[in-house]
Amino acid sequence: MREIFIKLVLTWSLLFGSTHYALANICFELPSVSSPKFEFDDSITVTSLDNVSIAANLFTPTSPPPSDGYPAIIFVNSWVLDEHEYILQAAQFAKKGYLVFSYSARGWGCSGGQVNVVGDKDMQDLSAVVDWLQANTAVDSNNIGISGISYGSGISLMGLAKEPRIKTAVAMSTWGSLTDSLYQHQTPRSFWGFFLVASGFVTANMDPIIAQNYQNLLINQNITETLNWAEERSVVNFVDLINERNAPVYLANNFGDNLFQPNNLLKFYQQLTGPKRIDLNQGTHASGEGFGLVGLESYTWDNTHRWFDYWLKNIDTGIMQQQPVTMLVDLKNKRDEYSDYPLPGQSNETFYLGARGVFSNGDLRDSPYRPWWGKTNTIYSGLDTLATTGIPVLSAILDAHIKTPVKTPMGLISRTNGIVFDTPKLSQTMKIRGIPKVKLNLRPSFSKMQIVGYLYDIAPNGVGTLITHGPVTTYNANPGKTQSIEWELVATAYDVPAGHKLGIAFDTFDLLYGIPTILPYNVKFKFSKGLDSTLTIPTVD
Repeated sequence: MREIFIKLVLTWSLLFGSTHYALANICFELPSVSSPKFEFDDSITVTSLDNVSIAANLFTPTSPPPSDGYPAIIFVNSWVLDEHEYILQAAQFAKKGYLVFSYSARGWGCSGGQVNVVGDKDMQDLSAVVDWLQANTAVDSNNIGISGISYGSGISLMGLAKEPRIKTAVAMSTWGSLTDSLYQHQTPRSFWGFFLVASGFVTANMDPIIAQNYQNLLINQNITETLNWAEERSVVNFVDLINERNAPVYLANNFGDNLFQPNNLLKFYQQLTGPKRIDLNQGTHASGEGFGLVGLESYTWDNTHRWFDYWLKNIDTGIMQQQPVTMLVDLKNKRDEYSDYPLPGQSNETFYLGARGVFSNGDLRDSPYRPWWGKTNTIYSGLDTLATTGIPVLSAILDAHIKTPVKTPMGLISRTNGIVFDTPKLSQTMKIRGIPKVKLNLRPSFSKMQIVGYLYDIAPNGVGTLITHGPVTTYNANPGKTQSIEWELVATAYDVPAGHKLGIAFDTFDLLYGIPTILPYNVKFKFSKGLDSTLTIPTVD
């Protein structure tokens, strides 16, 4: 099945990896949106530096402009969508006195050119948009903000770094490092990558390099060139340009976002030195903000209004007096607030892994495991186990918005293809906040291997609730030699109740990720006096 999946992905990439098949833009205009408070024009065209036409729409307030002009917000489309994505939110901002300019990035909607993925051409387009606003509207050039979800958020952050006329950015379901988002711990994101490449070629004019780079990650070829391409599109590498002018940044993401996982965004947030805020919600990619696009209540969109009102209209909305780091706790209607990240008062609780027995799980111990003689536990690739992230996209939505998490009977996880370690029952609630980390001492039988870790809250009945997970892949291991492998699990905010156990399971496959090989291999977990395998959990009181 895995071989078939890889062949399907490569077939899609090669089939659509040409300009001939890429001309698939979905282009339309909306009828007039009427209101006594604004005028709407859906026929805007901006000509970029290379003569590519960028399609856009504009909301203009009917109230007279302030003496310095209207504050303005630029919205940029998400992947697959176009300039009309933000129509309801744009209308709300226009009623409050903003010029609101929404455009389709090149290659999308009615815009020309090929999808550039936050490259130099996208930045030229953004500069052309600002030029157009200054030449054709009563814009206040000192108060222009930018925002977007997903793809549009990447252009927004990079635009804040590279276009000095942009004062502030709101980036939702975004990334700091595109490299880590696509390939953290050398693990290709096969599910989301396949979705992006396939959907992009159906709905946009895609640059063939996108499919080629995705193929490179899947089959582990031309990795240096591919990652260089991603690094050029990683705003973390341009954070100094944001910091130099103290530009305000508001970030929002979701703990269950397995496209742009929150780890690299938290690290980007740490590097920002100017005014900043980050809200971490529950849900999958864009689900924490998507409800606001259709007019439903949204914590992130409420804060977006307050953020722009403060920075572009000088209205004291109170947002800058609030704690700048918030985390919505999984399965609870509780949002924790903190003054910074890493979280003040956060401690790292380290558990030491002890070997499993013939009929028992391995241990998560408070002190180092020191057997009198070395011990080995072995798992085999080839079959998945009941340790899983669930159904891609759907499981994260059910967890966040319906409070139905992924659950697994821990006793049924295959002992041939997986291994489980757990603590004794906890004497008090463990409040996990942040990025768990794993270090294992492993001896693989092959040079390529993948290990996926799944962190669980194990109830007294033996059923585990998935807290988070994380993969690591190696392509140059030394077969038959013990080596230390360290990696991060995806950041989380979760309370493990007193009386439950904390557990972690490992196997060699998950639907979200591409595998390094279809050849069978085994992985030996090694335990001895000189080798400590650990699980580190970030906790707060």
